[in-house]
Amino acid sequence: MAIRDGAFLQIGEVAERTGVTQRTLRFYEEKGLLKPPSRMDGGFRLYSEEDVQRVEQIRRLQKLLGMSLAEIKDLVEAEELKTQIRAGWSREAGSDEKRSRLMETIAITEKQHAIIREKAEQLQHMQHELEGKLETYRGWLAQLEAAPAG
Repeated sequence: MAIRDGAFLQIGEVAERTGVTQRTLRFYEEKGLLKPPSRMDGGFRLYSEEDVQRVEQIRRLQKLLGMSLAEIKDLVEAEELKTQIRAGWSREAGSDEKRSRLMETIAITEKQHAIIREKAEQLQHMQHELEGKLETYRGWLAQLEAAPAG
C-alpha cells in the first residue's frame, strides 16, 4: 500500500501497515518518537510516508538491537539533524562554515556510534557468557558419556 504524493494515511491504516497498535502509535507520539501528525477537521490523525518509515525504523531498532525507546529516539533524531545539516550545505559557503557543519555532523554520528557500540559490547558479553555455559554443559555431557553406565 503506497502513499501517493501528498496523500496521507489514518492511524488504523498505519497500524495495519507497520504491525503496531494504534495505542503504540499514540505512545510513540507522546514520547516524542513520532512528531505530532497532521489532523483532519474531525481531529483524526493523518500520517505521511515519512511517519510510516520512522515507525518501521523504530520497530527494526527495537527488534534487532534490543534498544530502549529513549535510545531509538536519540538515533532517529540524530538522523534528522544530519539531514537538516545536509539540506543546509552550500557549495558557496566558506570553509569555516563547512568545517563547522562537518564537526557537528561528526559529533552527532559519534553519539550514534557510542549507542550502537555499547549495545554491541553488551551483546558480545552475553554471547561469551552463553558460549561459556555451552562449553560447561558439553563438558558435563562428555563426562556422562565417558563414564561407565550405572
